[in-house]
Amino acid sequence: GESVARALGRKFVRVSLGGIHDEAEIRGHRRTYIGALPGRIVRALKEAGTKNPVFMLDEIDKVGSDWRGDPSSALLEVLDPAQNNSFRDHYLEVDLDLSEVLFICTANVAETIPGPLLDRMELIRLDGYTEEEKVAIARDHLLDRQLERNGLRSEEVELSEDALRGVVADYTREAGVRNLERELGKLLRKAATRMAAHELEAPVTIDAPDVRTFLGRPKFFFEAADRTSTPGVATGLAVTGFGGDVLFIEASQMEGEPGLTLTGQLGDVMKESAQIALSYVRAHASEFGIDPETLSGRFHVHVPAGAVPKDGPSAGLAMVTALVSLLTGRAMRSTVGMTGEVTLQGRALPIGGVKQKVLAAHRAGLREVVLPKRNEGDLEDVPEGVRHEMTFKLVEDVQEAVAFALEHDTEDQMQAA
Repeated sequence: GESVARALGRKFVRVSLGGIHDEAEIRGHRRTYIGALPGRIVRALKEAGTKNPVFMLDEIDKVGSDWRGDPSSALLEVLDPAQNNSFRDHYLEVDLDLSEVLFICTANVAETIPGPLLDRMELIRLDGYTEEEKVAIARDHLLDRQLERNGLRSEEVELSEDALRGVVADYTREAGVRNLERELGKLLRKAATRMAAHELEAPVTIDAPDVRTFLGRPKFFFEAADRTSTPGVATGLAVTGFGGDVLFIEASQMEGEPGLTLTGQLGDVMKESAQIALSYVRAHASEFGIDPETLSGRFHVHVPAGAVPKDGPSAGLAMVTALVSLLTGRAMRSTVGMTGEVTLQGRALPIGGVKQKVLAAHRAGLREVVLPKRNEGDLEDVPEGVRHEMTFKLVEDVQEAVAFALEHDTEDQMQAA
């Protein structure tokens, strides 16, 4: 917000809406009340001293409502260009022209913003940073700030590019850089402590092998190779409130009454995707080289982590792949991630959040992504550097996806030879 205001040559004001439940916080209290005050909009304009500031409404998705009113309804008039030229504050009782104000609203989750309010905004989604962008941000901005906060000078401690890359890859897994800054601060505090105890002499150069000495064992690992080495596990891609993420779908079979058990806090849509995946595999068993007799038992599909709620149709391709992998004994290739909705006819339908999912795959060390053919246009939103490092398999039906994702059978390879 401040950068936008600086670029436009305007004043900048910010109002945090997190936890607001009272409509009077927006419109003000009537003057008959003891201790009455104008609303936050009027007070912020008074602080700016101009009628055309850049006005940030922070955390607009966390506005609540109770018996005192609904602040989000009061904001309808503020953000509507057709009405905000005559905004009336209860305290002032005078029409206020807000038409020249540039409002910028921020939110973590757009789904919690009421529909009529979201209708009055132009939605701009800010996706996660790539690893290269995080390293550049850390080098050019975060490192200097943390050096100053921890009482160090740039000539006393120096971090190499490889060390920064190690912190990004092994100690953070996020869309932004908040945890990255926290880890850099921790690393510099450890260095400052050792320098104060005369265990280290300035200047100190921290390289990649030294990061573990200061930060301890890595918090994150490239676990796709370990997780998918067993048949019955597929690597899917998902979107969360913090960007994209990689999820592993596990399938197993046991004796018992035919049916499907689902675990992992799955929502209704995801449960239906699993039912569709199993029905498709049963209907097309011969095409996958599956013995129909092996389909008579009970199946169990689990999506870790069990404590995190999950929903959506985009895990359909990965669920089919996990089931086929289990029944054919062929493991999924560790470099592949996949996303896409599946129909009973085996068509791969388009899904959303392609950019976030591809960035998550890139962060997790995956180098091949299976996507529905109709999502080809969404790849233009993916940063060019990431596109060049990855291979995209665009499929129209499930069998293409399964054939691409699974390891080739040893017997097939011998026959081909």
